[in-house]
Amino acid sequence: MSPSRRPDERNGARPGTALSQREAIPSIPSPSSQSIADIVATKQLMLPDGPVGVRLRRSDRARRISLRLDPRGGGVVLTLPATTRLETGVAMLRDHAGWVQRQLERTAAPVRFEVGAPVPIDGEPHLIRHDPEGRGGAWLEEGELRVSGDLAFLQRRVSDFMRQIGAQRLSLRLGEHAVRTGLSPRRVAIRDTSSRWGSCSADGRVMLSWRLVMAPTMVQEYVILHELAHLRHLNHSQAFWTLVDTLTPYRRKAENWLRAHGPSLMRAGAGSESK
Repeated sequence: MSPSRRPDERNGARPGTALSQREAIPSIPSPSSQSIADIVATKQLMLPDGPVGVRLRRSDRARRISLRLDPRGGGVVLTLPATTRLETGVAMLRDHAGWVQRQLERTAAPVRFEVGAPVPIDGEPHLIRHDPEGRGGAWLEEGELRVSGDLAFLQRRVSDFMRQIGAQRLSLRLGEHAVRTGLSPRRVAIRDTSSRWGSCSADGRVMLSWRLVMAPTMVQEYVILHELAHLRHLNHSQAFWTLVDTLTPYRRKAENWLRAHGPSLMRAGAGSESK
């Protein structure tokens, strides 16, 4: 998310609200000499440190060209309105090659799902240990995340385990806070999102990212209560923020934590290799 913004700006393309982790494009570009045709053909942008992947997508709801980092893949996503020529969008990408380079340099390293790497759960690091003769896929034991079976499947098993424990713990915590506050969603979904920590729709559905389980519980509670507050105020009015501050007096601390550490969690698992 941009430090100059609140972490939950309204997404104008769809009803509801969302906590997001985004970067804004600066107005001063730094162009690349790579041809537009080459970028389109290779789906790569050549930078001084090497090529980065480019994902092109069209959106009927987009009103202008947008460029953002891919939180998980480490490349860039170029979104074009339905009527915009591909060459026009790619030309903008090429002209902002310097911005892409600078943002990639600033991007926090992802949490890695590989042997010996620490994976945070509720903010506490758990070293990944390969236990080939063990049974049960993946489990927590003595402060470690142990993974059985073939080493080639370790990353997938860690990812599956983290999604499972995220769904279990976040759903439980949301339910507890819903009872305590009297703010009960019609439906709860735990999803694998690339830029949102949570959202609340106009029909009372609350979504949370499983990646949130890696953050300290204080941060988890802030995001959960933030979304529950939207059940009463589906906007970012003063009344909404007053309610959020009442429910989470530590809001600023949680927002600062997400701003500093959120990108690493959003990219968790990216570039991991079993070894």
